[in-house]
Amino acid sequence: MNKFYITTAIPYVNAKPHVGHALEFVQADVIRRFRKSINNETLLLSGGDENAIKNVQAAEKEGVPIQEFVDKNSELFRLLAEKLDVCFDVFQKGSAKNHYQASQKLWNLCLEHGDIYKKEYSGLYCVGCELFYEPEELNEKGECYEHPGKPLEKVTEENYFFRLSKYTNEITKLIESDKFTIIPEERKNEALAFLKQGLKDISISRSNQRAKNWGVPVPNDSNQRMYVWFDALNIYQSGIGFVSDKKKYDKWWPANVHVIGKGILRFHAIYWPAFLLSAGLKIPKALFVHGYFTVDNQKMSKTLGNVIDPLDMIEKYGVDALRYYFLREIPPTSDGDFSERRLKEIYNADLANGLGNLVARVAKLAEKSDMEFEETQILESVWEEQWAKALSTFDFNIALQRIWLDISVVDQHVNQNAPWKQTDKTKLRGILQEEIDNIRRIAFRLKPFLPQTAEIIEKQFAGPKIISQKSLFPRLS
Repeated sequence: MNKFYITTAIPYVNAKPHVGHALEFVQADVIRRFRKSINNETLLLSGGDENAIKNVQAAEKEGVPIQEFVDKNSELFRLLAEKLDVCFDVFQKGSAKNHYQASQKLWNLCLEHGDIYKKEYSGLYCVGCELFYEPEELNEKGECYEHPGKPLEKVTEENYFFRLSKYTNEITKLIESDKFTIIPEERKNEALAFLKQGLKDISISRSNQRAKNWGVPVPNDSNQRMYVWFDALNIYQSGIGFVSDKKKYDKWWPANVHVIGKGILRFHAIYWPAFLLSAGLKIPKALFVHGYFTVDNQKMSKTLGNVIDPLDMIEKYGVDALRYYFLREIPPTSDGDFSERRLKEIYNADLANGLGNLVARVAKLAEKSDMEFEETQILESVWEEQWAKALSTFDFNIALQRIWLDISVVDQHVNQNAPWKQTDKTKLRGILQEEIDNIRRIAFRLKPFLPQTAEIIEKQFAGPKIISQKSLFPRLS
């Protein structure tokens, strides 16, 4: 089928979004724009993970009703996407009625296959991860690696369990064969290593008392709510009509790629396919796993006071400058550092002095020539080039390197041919036409990455007359 279904991870909405969420949104948006450009029918989904215990605790701390709290914070994530020029085709809330129905359907399918049972359990629970940990999975202080310094809760209660252990071999084969592709290889190996330890059955419900009566009710048991990682993963299905719109669901499922951070690999690489296999549903085709941000080479934390608000960065530098930094400077599949100092350096070097300067020079020369120029047909064959192949494997930084190589080549062409010295009008027109055509191609290639900038360039160089304008990226002092 000529369809491509992309999802971001579904962010917890216990706090407002930070720069890490912005990175993932932009990466997913680039995939969507690229796929649309090669004539795939695309759908990009995100949403709000609203049924977590941490959301309940955060709402209590603020002294507001839980629904009001999650509605407010989910809207902040949706608005961030708009500011980033990211287009979500679906934004599915975890508290939506159709999501409750879809998650109860998933539960019942797993139950019908004999994979859900009830027992009493005691364990160490990390509210930050919404996950029970075995003692051997903790650091030397007995803390979760994702949330050091935060004590785990000792929890004893009767819950429903899912027979995760039953699916060890099947999931291992799917990952090893790349029928379920995990990118990069490092994360694939991490998932396989976890599988080789042997999977244990997992708790998939919480008592109403601990969940504060919040979340998806367990079918036929009014005393229990679904574990957030059972229902939240199902947002990928409920948002495209699982239960509520069969035609839509059949068209889009399975997802072509889930875009996620490395901290939630286990849930997506192991739990999610196990739930789907149990329910007799198709599994997603791929996981693309990105790393974490540090800020000025330190872990981002509220305690250190170095949490970056992406909206502040957009206000100061513009949305395309921030998108460019994410995609050019941050390795797509490993950890990267966010530095405002480095952002300024890259802005000046690549955007102001590179792309912006080239566009301004050629536009000024074309305007001064007082000539008319032909429109260029941008052939679809450009998608077969190396930078497009890099895009198809999520190597965003390599694809941008190819584009900036093209920019330097055109800049050299301007310097070598010195159109400002050319007295032969026929030769001058030929030189400028070639440079204009190349700038149009560059704008076409930039569309998935810097959509606003690409649109401005395309309009400016549409012809037949080229008019110079103010700089795309004024140099920063």
